[in-house]
Amino acid sequence: MDQINLSARHLHAVAELGFQAARHGAHGAMTALREVIPVEAYEFVAFDPATGRHRSLVSAGYARVDEDAAEEYARLDAYRRAMSMRTPVVMGSPGTERYFRRHLEPYGWRCGITTPLFLSGGRYTGLLHVSARSDLPPEAAPVISAVSPALAHLTDLTRCVIDPLGLPPGFHAVAFERGGRRRDVAGWPPSEAIAAEPAMADLARRFIESRELSRRGLWPDAGGQWREVRIHRAGVGAHGAIQGAVIAERPCDLPYDLTSREVEVLTRVAQGDSNPQIAAALVLSVRTVTTHLEHIFAKLGCDSRTRLTTKVLAEGLCRVDVP
Repeated sequence: MDQINLSARHLHAVAELGFQAARHGAHGAMTALREVIPVEAYEFVAFDPATGRHRSLVSAGYARVDEDAAEEYARLDAYRRAMSMRTPVVMGSPGTERYFRRHLEPYGWRCGITTPLFLSGGRYTGLLHVSARSDLPPEAAPVISAVSPALAHLTDLTRCVIDPLGLPPGFHAVAFERGGRRRDVAGWPPSEAIAAEPAMADLARRFIESRELSRRGLWPDAGGQWREVRIHRAGVGAHGAIQGAVIAERPCDLPYDLTSREVEVLTRVAQGDSNPQIAAALVLSVRTVTTHLEHIFAKLGCDSRTRLTTKVLAEGLCRVDVP
């Protein structure tokens, strides 16, 4: 592709597009792009790494969008060249003639450009198709290529689309679909500890199936590090269309100078177990359970099981049991 210098107007549009993409999504981004490129129709196609397939996500200006168009395009040699070079493809150029005649020309489109979308870190998230009924200017492809990293966020299906209820700083988070598929959470670093625990997916599924809106607790990871855990309901995937849950964690010391065994005992108390039931579950004597409870009451400043339970649930002091 010939080198084309972008004007100040083009550079301003690039900056504005990134802002609009973050604030108003695909339609806001394309409104900014149209200030410098006379695009009449566009389609964002998402690539789902869980299935290895493409699907139409957002479109405007097209009378119809063929459902098989994205997968047909992904089989073209032109697509593979564009992926390797990370450059736009002009529809109707060598290798795309048949695709152009089938999906664009019958509807009056004279010019089209398809761009692979890669995040700045190099991960592929999908495609952007743009079309016009007259020739696009020569700077169209370079401008679209320049803004493609910002647009790539719009087709990233691995990300959770909601802010999980304003987590405090320091948390790392992972989102799960009901079926167990793991996704990133936009705006929050991923949790290696949660990703390394296969049973977390089942914990998320059981939470989704419950009537709870949120849950807090303490969890010892595989290395013995205690972590503060928060679980919230969330819509995940494109536009939050899939029911899911966000599990977030951050390393912590046990509060109130509690020991690991005391956390296990107070968790059983909060579940309503009697001293004999706690002793049987934890393989302890009733006398040992009673001693643990005396220490727990003193550390938490409680004088009854009812007050202890209220404090434990309010502050998330129960142990989170991973299946």
